[in-house]
Amino acid sequence: MGRLITGAENPTVLYVSGGNTQVIAYLQKRYRIFGETIDIAVGNCLDRFARVLKLSNDPSPGYNIEQLAKKGKKYLELPYTVKGMDVSFSGLLSFIEEKAPQVLKTGEYTPEDLCFSLQETVFSMLIEITERAMAHCGSQEVLIVGGVGCNKRLQEMMEIMAKERGAKLFATDERFCIDNGAMIAQAGWEMFKSGQITPFEETFCTQRFVWFFLKILFPNF
Repeated sequence: MGRLITGAENPTVLYVSGGNTQVIAYLQKRYRIFGETIDIAVGNCLDRFARVLKLSNDPSPGYNIEQLAKKGKKYLELPYTVKGMDVSFSGLLSFIEEKAPQVLKTGEYTPEDLCFSLQETVFSMLIEITERAMAHCGSQEVLIVGGVGCNKRLQEMMEIMAKERGAKLFATDERFCIDNGAMIAQAGWEMFKSGQITPFEETFCTQRFVWFFLKILFPNF
């Protein structure tokens, strides 16, 4: 979907969501994972810290962290764990979960400062492994996909790195970063083009899923 929407041809891909954190590139006729999280996904890390701050789930915890981070000014040094091409977020999360109540109580840091510090640290880790993969592949394009890819600060940091390398950033907004019908349609089209066809009489639809999505799209349905 990222390639389809942005027009990227052969990018190094940073896939970041609540369940995945991977750096992927197409090499020798197959997609390869060059780096990934060795424990929790970056989206999971952000969501769990949002619960520590008791941030709303509306529209999403990650979005609310992003908005608070824009107002943060004071950086709290956090564990920075990059191991080769892989990253680790669990230790960082445990550290800030333990530290947050203390520094908030004393007034040394604000919730905005903590969100700012968390974003800057985890995104820097992601930029580092992405740049390393780009150097390995000789790539001049980088594409961000997944729910966390909506984050404007992540896109901004990635663009700075890309420009320094003479490369180009490709990113989309929340319409295509999160799960959507267009992804399903595109997957079906790719399967059709490659000859993977299911006879109509063998197809089926799970009704409760259809009802669920209709209620999301049309609340008064």
